[in-house]
Amino acid sequence: MRMDIDFGKPLTAAWDANTTCGRAFEAFRTAFEYGETADFLGLVTDDFRFSVPLPYDDWKEPQFGRQRFIELVQFEREVLQVALTPQFQLFDSQYGVVVFRAEGLLSNQPYHNVLTVVFEFEDERIRSFHEFVGMPLKNY
Repeated sequence: MRMDIDFGKPLTAAWDANTTCGRAFEAFRTAFEYGETADFLGLVTDDFRFSVPLPYDDWKEPQFGRQRFIELVQFEREVLQVALTPQFQLFDSQYGVVVFRAEGLLSNQPYHNVLTVVFEFEDERIRSFHEFVGMPLKNY
């Protein structure tokens, strides 16, 4: 017996900062470009968590909480000065995916990469994010 399940169709947008996904990414971008985390942290749930592909033991496991996000931003801004440019987003009410370019300096060397961030939403708030890097990072 065959059963078809309709998971709904995600929406794709070239870029729209006015969607839940767009607002999440704009706050994410502001945190990493300028070190200003308040807008992003204002969007997260109480059980917020995240994972990032950094090549250090302290960052290899999932991370939890607002303070840990602040520490991530501070850590990355010490070695990475980048501009993040969103390319497109794919989203529904529960998840949002943004593919973006990062260009700037990594340890004072030219850096460019294509990355993806996947947001999980709960009632239009960020419950989690997972970042995926196009080009593997080496130790800073």
